[in-house]
Amino acid sequence: MSDQKKMSVTQLTFIVTVNMMGSGIIMLPANMAQVGAISLLSWLVTAIGSLAIAYGFAQAGVFNQRTGGLAAYAEDAYGRDGYFLVFFLYFISLAIANVAVASSALGYLAAFFPALTASPVATCVGVIALLWITTFANFGGPSVTGRIGSVTVWGVILPVGFISIFGWFWFSGSTFGEAWNPKGLKLIEGMGSSISLTLWAFLGMESASQNASAVENPKRDVPLACMFGTLGAAAVYILSTTAIQGIVPNAELAASTGPFGLAYAKMFNPTIGSIVMVLAVMACLGSLLGWQFTLSQTAKDAADTGMFPSLFAKANRFGAPVTGMIIMGVVQSVMALSTISPNLSEQFAALVNLAVVTNVLPYIVALSALFVIMRGAGVERSVYLRNGIVAVVAMLYSIYALWASGKDAVMGGMIVLALGFVVYGFLAARQSAAKAPAPRTASGGVQATAGA
Repeated sequence: MSDQKKMSVTQLTFIVTVNMMGSGIIMLPANMAQVGAISLLSWLVTAIGSLAIAYGFAQAGVFNQRTGGLAAYAEDAYGRDGYFLVFFLYFISLAIANVAVASSALGYLAAFFPALTASPVATCVGVIALLWITTFANFGGPSVTGRIGSVTVWGVILPVGFISIFGWFWFSGSTFGEAWNPKGLKLIEGMGSSISLTLWAFLGMESASQNASAVENPKRDVPLACMFGTLGAAAVYILSTTAIQGIVPNAELAASTGPFGLAYAKMFNPTIGSIVMVLAVMACLGSLLGWQFTLSQTAKDAADTGMFPSLFAKANRFGAPVTGMIIMGVVQSVMALSTISPNLSEQFAALVNLAVVTNVLPYIVALSALFVIMRGAGVERSVYLRNGIVAVVAMLYSIYALWASGKDAVMGGMIVLALGFVVYGFLAARQSAAKAPAPRTASGGVQATAGA
C-alpha cells in the first residue's frame, strides 16, 4: 500500500471509536438502572482498565505485525497452543456477543411487537429467529454485508452522540438524585456493580492494532489511535448514560427494553422515540449481519491454516463459508436456549457476562505475551519498563472483570475452555502426526508408506 493511500491517525482513531460503539451501548442504560445511577462509577474503573488494555495491544501490534492479532501475540510466547487457546476463546466470545446483539435488536423491536417479549420462551424464539435470519442473509457473500453495516451503524452513533451533547437540556437533578442508589449499595459495591456491562461496551478496543499495516506511522499512530479512540468512546458512554439517568425516572428506565427510544420520547414526543427505536433496530441488525459473517470468516481463516476443523473452510460460489455459518447458527441457538431468563434484560446481562469472561481470558494471555514480544524486538529498557507496568495494570483489571462477571459466567467460561481443549485434542493429534518423522526400518532406511 502506498503512503498516499494509508490512513492518518485521525482516521484510525475514528475507526477504533466506531468499532467500539457499534450496538453495544444501546441496552446498557436499562441494565445499569437496575442497580441505580451509582453503577455509573463502573465507567471510571473500566475506562482506566480499557485504556491500559488498548495501550498494551497497541504496543504488541507495533512489535508484532503478523496477521492474527491477539492470537499472533500469544503465539510468540506460548507457541501454537497459545495461538489456538486465544483464537478459540475470542471466536466463541464473538458468537456469544452476537446472541447479545440479537437480544438488543429484539428489545427495540418489542416496542412495535410486544408479543416478542411476552414470555421467556417467546423472547428466546425471537432471538433465535433473528440469528438465523442474519445467517441466511449472509449466504450471498461479503460484498453487500460490509456496505449495510457501514450505513446502519449510524443508527446508534447519531442518537447516542446527540444525547451525549444535547441531552443535558432535559437533565433533571432531582430525577438523577432519586436514581442514584435505590438499593443502598456501598461505594465500592457501586463501582464494581456493572464492570462487565461497561467493559462489554469497550470490546473492539484492539482494532487499532489489527490495522497497524494500514497507517502512515504505526509506532506513533497506533498507540495514539488506541488511546484517543478509547477516550472518545468513554466520553460518549459516560455522558450519554449519565444524561439518560437524569431524563428518565429510574423505575421506567430499568423496565425498558429500548432505553434510548424511551429517552427520546421523553425529550421530544413518542413519534421521535419510535424513529430512534427503528434506527436502533436497523443498527443492531446491520451489526449482527456483519458480525455473523465475521464469525464464520474467522473460523474459515483458522481452518485454512489447520487450526480449526476443515469443514469450516468450505465456501459457496459467493465466498460465504456456509457450512461454518450453519454450525455456528446451531451453537448460538443453544447459547440462547441455555441463557433463557425471566425477561430480556436478564438474558442480555447473562450473555454479556459470559461474553466478557470469554473475551477477557484471551486478553490476559495476549497481554502476558508482551514481555516476550518486547524482548524479541530488543526494545529499550525504559520502553520495556513503561509498557510492562501498563500491561500489569491491564491484566489486573482483566482479572477484576473476571471476578465481577459472577460465578455463573466464570463457570460458563470454564466449560467453553474445556470444550476448546476437546477440539484442540483432535487438531493437535493430526498436526503431530503430520510432523512426525516416518518410522525407520531395521536397516536404518525410511519405511515407505502404502501410498508412496
